[in-house]
Amino acid sequence: QAPIKATCEDMSCKTGFPEDVHSAVVSRSVHGGQPLLNVRFRSCDGNKKIHFGSSEPEDFRVDEDGVVYAERSFQLSAEPTEFVVSAQDKETQQEWQMRVKLTPEPAFTGALEKDQRKIEEIIFPWQQYKHSSPLKRQKRDWVIPPINLPENSKGPFPQELVRIRSDRDKSLSLRYSVTGPGADQPPTGIFIINPISGQLSVTKPLDREQIASFHLRAHAVDVNGNQVENPIDIVINVIDMNDNRPEFLHQVWNGTVPEGSKPGTYVMTVTAIDADDPNTQNGMLRYRILSQAPSSPSPNMFTINNETGDIITVAAGLDREKVQQYTLIIQATDMEGNPTYGLSNTATAVIAVTDVNDNPPEFTAMTFYGEVPENRVDVIVANLTVTDKDQPHTPAWNAMYRMTGGDPTGRFTILTDPNSNDGLVTVVKPIDFETNRMFVLTVAAENQVPLAKGIQHPPQSTATVSITVIDVNESPYFVPNPKLVRQEEGLMAGSMLTTFTAQDPDRYMQQTSLRYSKLSDPANWLKIDPVNGQITTTAVLDRESIYVQNNMYNATFLASDNGIPPMSGTGTLQIYLLDINDNAPQVHPKEATTCETLQPNAINITAVDPDIDPNAGPFAFELPDTPASIKRNWTIVRISGDHAQLSLRIRFLEAGIYDVPIVITDSGNPHASSTSLLKVKVCQCDLNGDCTDVDRIVGAGLGTGAIIAILLCIIILLILVLMFVVWMKRRDKERQAKQLLIDPEDDVRDNILKYDEEGGGEEDQDYDLSQLQQPDTVEPDAIKPVGIRRLDERPIHAEPQYPVRSAAPHPGDIGDFINEGLKAADNDPTAPPYDSLLVFDYEGSGSTAGSLSSLNSSSSGGEQDYDYLNDWGPRFKKLADMYGGGDD
Repeated sequence: QAPIKATCEDMSCKTGFPEDVHSAVVSRSVHGGQPLLNVRFRSCDGNKKIHFGSSEPEDFRVDEDGVVYAERSFQLSAEPTEFVVSAQDKETQQEWQMRVKLTPEPAFTGALEKDQRKIEEIIFPWQQYKHSSPLKRQKRDWVIPPINLPENSKGPFPQELVRIRSDRDKSLSLRYSVTGPGADQPPTGIFIINPISGQLSVTKPLDREQIASFHLRAHAVDVNGNQVENPIDIVINVIDMNDNRPEFLHQVWNGTVPEGSKPGTYVMTVTAIDADDPNTQNGMLRYRILSQAPSSPSPNMFTINNETGDIITVAAGLDREKVQQYTLIIQATDMEGNPTYGLSNTATAVIAVTDVNDNPPEFTAMTFYGEVPENRVDVIVANLTVTDKDQPHTPAWNAMYRMTGGDPTGRFTILTDPNSNDGLVTVVKPIDFETNRMFVLTVAAENQVPLAKGIQHPPQSTATVSITVIDVNESPYFVPNPKLVRQEEGLMAGSMLTTFTAQDPDRYMQQTSLRYSKLSDPANWLKIDPVNGQITTTAVLDRESIYVQNNMYNATFLASDNGIPPMSGTGTLQIYLLDINDNAPQVHPKEATTCETLQPNAINITAVDPDIDPNAGPFAFELPDTPASIKRNWTIVRISGDHAQLSLRIRFLEAGIYDVPIVITDSGNPHASSTSLLKVKVCQCDLNGDCTDVDRIVGAGLGTGAIIAILLCIIILLILVLMFVVWMKRRDKERQAKQLLIDPEDDVRDNILKYDEEGGGEEDQDYDLSQLQQPDTVEPDAIKPVGIRRLDERPIHAEPQYPVRSAAPHPGDIGDFINEGLKAADNDPTAPPYDSLLVFDYEGSGSTAGSLSSLNSSSSGGEQDYDYLNDWGPRFKKLADMYGGGDD
């Protein structure tokens, strides 16, 4: 590319644009804010303030320095773009115009040519100062149109791009430099500039997909580093090359289309992207379908919009029951689909044909049969089977059944089995064989969704269901149930109360009459005749019984037949008992307390009558005439229909317990009265009316329940003491037995058993027998003197000198005794080691006492019974085997 030189030439000054039409060649793709060109305007008067404008302000803008910028990003058409740039003096309103013609540069189709177009030379205007004759250049910023550089250039590198010069380099020694990303900022070293000549070069190939443009700033300074010119902006656009294949967003695309869709139905959209510039042919993609599988019913069932990637149907005949899925191979090619120069890539589109309801359900038979026992509910009596070619378990396959006739009372319903799609005819109301022996139902089946439009099949299928009712033995039933009977209480035993019978609904079965029995009779007042159902009383009916609630007594009876299997039914008899005056009123409470003085001494009493109105209150209260002391000492006054007040008539009554009879009469017809005894405790009282003497507590005595409770406590305490004594005695016996029968594993070191001592023979009478006694019995002064030996011993070694034992009393522990003997032996220097031959004392031969084997019992061994040795435990097992084992 030829270098560009910015110079300033001498010419005569004429205010205005130097030309009427300004032509410029720019790239086809224009970005917002991109500087396009610099319009030249000469102002001979330096004081003029010029304002620039554009006839297309929405697309182009002109700054005060004459640089034309793009307002937005757009694509230039193949035809030149024209607009007018105007300059207006703000003071005189004088205006100048110039037409600008922008021509897009031709598309890059081959390698970079060596000779490229030259960038238009930029001439800066001059300014003439009034006080000076020479012409001096007006200080303006540099503006260089964008530099277009293709990516992936093969060089050679460094490759010259443009030359930067200032007209002041004739008088000054200048140094040029560039700054910005790609120069001194990352990525550094892509662009370099010769500091002397101002030659800007690129050092390596560029990649537009990484950086599409570079924005650099050029600087001119003198040797001292002083700025000579204002920095200028250099824009380097990287021209795109077709070096990237299209890439689909997904390698496999999934879509659906309903079966039976008309041509032109949208199916799905596939999308591919290209890293190349989308505003050039390198990034403009085109789509097409390479293949379709399967190819039935037509090999071209689908088409694709070559620009958008939308897949639509182009042929009719999509049938899911024949073809459920289509697989398309989609190709995307850049360079607007040019098969020669464009790069391509492929992806797979899987189109599933979704089901629509184009097949109604059809019954497999015209008539279905079933049977059901009478009085049964929730029983499936028939299975209705249908076939449907649509996709299973979808609304187009799921069947719904309804009855169109034969069931006016709604005794049946049809449910759908979700797995098999069968219709389950179910009984929901009991059926009586005696009323209906057979049902003929008309049923229809249809899908959950209506049939698709244009389907010629009928929307539903119909069939007939014949259901036979089976007669079974039914339970008898009482009429009415429950049965209510009103009867006065007091009806005597053996009286006929009513007749309670049942009916058998089985009219077509051969069976005998019903039999009756009593099922529930809480008070056992009734009995029923097993044949005719006549109910009679077995006791007096009493309304005041605990089994009567709200005047009502309930009894349950059972009626049974002799069918196969036998059946029975229950009936309830309700007896409403009318009250009669059969109970006299009683006083309540039975005991009361009052003071021995006249004031305060009132006692409130209440009359209680089990009967109800009118055989109860109001009541009349009075005191009997006999004994005479009652009316002399007491008086009674009725204060209401059920309550009265008893008080002393005399001023003082001695403390004690008094039985006061009170006559109470009810309002029944005839009247019923009774004399109730009220036990009144008279005591001394304080000012508040409370009893103060202790004697009243003793006089009151203890009730029968309290006495029984006290006696029970005493008996239980005695039993516990007796059991404790027995347990202690048994424990002592067990302890004594354990001392005699010690287990072999028990530790017996602390158990000292004393046996009778037997003397030696005639020749060893000088032996000190005290050594064989218990340690506690050995006297301190009875220690064996040193040197005393048995007479018949045969000493081999010299007599050892044993240490003298302590004369202190022995504690009585056999263990301590043995330990002391062990210490004495250990301290004996003449004693041989434990593993040497030991010589024991010799006792001599012969004895005047004779042999122990000559001892004999006064009785023969055969006369003794040694079986009791078996009861002595494991210690005596050996003896038991020797003496108690019989002849062997």
